[in-house]
Amino acid sequence: MKQYFFVQHTIMNGISRLDIKQLRVLSSLLELQNLSQVAKKMGLTQQAISEQLRKLRDLFDDRLFIRQGNNMVATPKAQGLKAPINNILKQLESLLEPEQFSPQTYKGVFTISATDYATQALLPQLFNITRREAPGLKLIVRDFASDNVNQLITAGELDLLISFPEFIPDNLSYITLFEEQHLCITGIGNTTYTEPLSLAQFAKHPQLVVSPSRANLRGSHDQWFESQGLKRNIVMSVPSFSAVPDILHTTDMLAFYPSRLLPNSKVKQLKIEALPPTFKVIAAWHPRTNKSPIHKWLIEQLQNL
Repeated sequence: MKQYFFVQHTIMNGISRLDIKQLRVLSSLLELQNLSQVAKKMGLTQQAISEQLRKLRDLFDDRLFIRQGNNMVATPKAQGLKAPINNILKQLESLLEPEQFSPQTYKGVFTISATDYATQALLPQLFNITRREAPGLKLIVRDFASDNVNQLITAGELDLLISFPEFIPDNLSYITLFEEQHLCITGIGNTTYTEPLSLAQFAKHPQLVVSPSRANLRGSHDQWFESQGLKRNIVMSVPSFSAVPDILHTTDMLAFYPSRLLPNSKVKQLKIEALPPTFKVIAAWHPRTNKSPIHKWLIEQLQNL
């Protein structure tokens, strides 16, 4: 047992003394068998090459090369090192080669946290692309929870977020996918309203809002109305956009609804005096994955949508 540990200690000590430059010198000497040619190839002085050879001889406890005229003839020990050293150098070079990425051959699981809006407006199209172009990619979609999204993506439990800028932590990388516009809608059979509606008329009528993160009677455009001296008559709140058409279809309420979720057979658009400001839809990810090929590819597909 003592002998074993002694041998292991000797090996580890030798490895700690070996560097890549020495391996390159040894490989070049085995190839060229000439100190001056090796020095020229590596951009070093002949003295520097001789110093590296001295260290190699000490490390391997062998002369490694014997001078014959202007050439250096490899010893059996050196010849035996040729193949393994070349393999090591090739493996080291491969570490620096650009990673080759192909969606068709990629295999892995990718977790996306998306808002209710993004799940409806973007993900069906994205899934069609991934099934066709990246069949080995499996996607998990999680509800967007703004309270702990930073913790989840930092821990690696989430790979990508699709949401709105106000819900994304400042420390994440992101890109704007597009700008969206809310339109005024009501149930398809509702004939109560004459068009175009003034903002005052809209504010006065019963309204439905979507409030995914907070269960309250507040809408995303309340401040916009307040800036114009108007208070909205919000009478109902739901947590998702998917519920809006069904509810409007059976009531006389109005709502603002994202344009990319239209048309819908249960609702119709109403003309209104002015529309609220547009809003951005973004994709965000942790900076540690800035150069991840699968992240880049998926984000590119989302941008193309």
